Amino acid sequence: MIESYADNGALADAAAQAIARDLSQALGRRGAASLVATGGRSPGPVYDRLRAAPLDWSKVSVTLSDDRCVDAGTPDSNLRLVRERLLQGPAVAARFLPLWPADAREAAAIESLFPFDAVMLGMGEDGHIASLIPGDPGLEDGLTTADLLREVPAGLGAPPIARITLTLAALLNARAIFLLIAGGAKREVIRRAWGGEDLPVGRLLSQSKAPVRIFWQPGV
Repeated sequence: MIESYADNGALADAAAQAIARDLSQALGRRGAASLVATGGRSPGPVYDRLRAAPLDWSKVSVTLSDDRCVDAGTPDSNLRLVRERLLQGPAVAARFLPLWPADAREAAAIESLFPFDAVMLGMGEDGHIASLIPGDPGLEDGLTTADLLREVPAGLGAPPIARITLTLAALLNARAIFLLIAGGAKREVIRRAWGGEDLPVGRLLSQSKAPVRIFWQPGV
């Protein structure tokens, strides 16, 4: 099922509330919680709301679904987006684990968060999720390997710069996945994926390991 919202504000309200609820429940159960954040246009307003949630942010760990291999101060950096929109106010106390530059100790720290309490994802009009991008010669490996991380060469995606991404196996090691999309074209991609077209998002939606909620609004 696709959960439909009138506009980006309504979607952001609903997604932030749902994610905050899952993080709060994790804190209540275990005294710790983990969130996988993502880049793109849809997450920013969610982060603006989520950072104000009444959580013990000092016990929340945040990492990324993927990132571009660029300086964290540049606009193309997902790390920059998360720092500017999520890790502000009370949420500045959260523990942040970057994906890039790649570091074995950091990867081990991310793996220690399994299963993630909440994973946020966007989707491109080509059906990509995280940086699991159609046209990548190594895509099938990213969708099937048991490894945690995969490097993605330059020349793919927009902008076409080198990236690092969690693999599908890592993304599915989650208690809940939230897929944020906007516009008719992306809804059509979901329809195609449900119809059997082999797209990265289709692999996400056809699995039964982790529940996926799709939040959609008609604008862009």
